[in-house]
Amino acid sequence: MKYGDCFIELVVDIENIKKGIQRIKILDPNYIYRIENNLGILTDFLQEIPIQTDSTIFGKIGTSTMQRVVTPLDKNQIVHFRMFTSDPTYYPYGKSIAAAARSIYKSLKMMEDAMLIYRLTRAPERRIFYIDTGNLPASKAQMYLEEQKSKFKKEKYFNRATGEIDARFNPISQDEDFFVAVNGKGSGTKIDTLKGAENLGEVDDVKYFRDKLLATLKIPKDYIVEKDQSPERKANLSQLDVKFARVIVRVQQCIQIGLETIAKRHLLVKGFPALSVSKLKIKLPEPSDMSTKRQLDIDEQKARVVQAVKGLNIFPLAIVTGK
Repeated sequence: MKYGDCFIELVVDIENIKKGIQRIKILDPNYIYRIENNLGILTDFLQEIPIQTDSTIFGKIGTSTMQRVVTPLDKNQIVHFRMFTSDPTYYPYGKSIAAAARSIYKSLKMMEDAMLIYRLTRAPERRIFYIDTGNLPASKAQMYLEEQKSKFKKEKYFNRATGEIDARFNPISQDEDFFVAVNGKGSGTKIDTLKGAENLGEVDDVKYFRDKLLATLKIPKDYIVEKDQSPERKANLSQLDVKFARVIVRVQQCIQIGLETIAKRHLLVKGFPALSVSKLKIKLPEPSDMSTKRQLDIDEQKARVVQAVKGLNIFPLAIVTGK
């Protein structure tokens, strides 16, 4: 699902081939290449093995370089699970179900980070200190303001060396509060509080990208988002379950092909007749009971229509005789 590809190596015992496939090994799809001829027929696979080496320059170890070794693999040795797509960009490999959602996921991640940064910077309350400087000139008023600011910003702590309580400057809260020098009769020194952001509950932009991401992945939104537990919602989930099951069935069809390939190769190695092995079919269980129930209801309705038409005696019944 993540890559749209899954390369599985079939491991057998060379000394005893009749035991069949002993185990499977999942290979990294980033280093496996599928080789096809001009007619699109699979010929073999290539596995790239990166080897890291150190380059020596003037007796010193320089930057490491990567040497790539390519090993050919027999086409019967590898089973390629892939999500089939008509997009030529991904051919002959599969297309991930998250391929179309990558840019949306990045946008959603950026919106979540921006929302978190906004809450961290705007949520806390801030204070405005109006410091009365009286009739001090501008230069001395600024010095007096800095003196008062450092007094408010000092943090007390216990000094283990001296055993006394000392005060040190706390630069972390430097950008939290505002200090304003006021000069005038009747103004005086006062402290006001600025409220934090009041729109912290507005997350509509994040919900928009979340819903868009779920729609791209074909996941019903009601599966993830909890709403009211009303009967209407339960009925809606039943309909969505049938719709989502169709998406799962398309994925299962790609998986069934790979599982049938593994089973057939295992039986052929153990010596079963090729004619019997070719008839082997693997079918995964239905992903939704509601989907199966709906199909049964449709088949039942068709059978009733056939019985009703036969009861009218409009069409003759065909009689097949064999010799």
